[in-house]
Amino acid sequence: MLTVHHALAFLVIAVCVLSAALALVAYRRRRVGGLVSHALALAQTLIVAQVALGLLLLADHRHADKGVHYMYGSLALLSVAWPWLYAPPDPRRRLAWFAGATLLAAVLGIRAYLTA
Repeated sequence: MLTVHHALAFLVIAVCVLSAALALVAYRRRRVGGLVSHALALAQTLIVAQVALGLLLLADHRHADKGVHYMYGSLALLSVAWPWLYAPPDPRRRLAWFAGATLLAAVLGIRAYLTA
């Protein structure tokens, strides 16, 4: 399970960076397609799966070396959940919020990986 958690970490970071880049390009071009929406949803789903795996590891008494690992993982989850509650109703600005939140989740994922 620990190996899956480590492998999923790379996938989460890559998908978050890619989907944030796609969303920012769509924001600049003023066109939002299905690919951008699906990429952002995939990034959010992978983050939730990563946190769930981390909680399963924690329940199995496998703790991270540093306590800040949990903080970075929790903040990554909160960063992608935040726009669902507070993003403005305008679709273009909403896309910018989700792109920024996903990019922040990627940075926090990198930080969490480095503290593991």
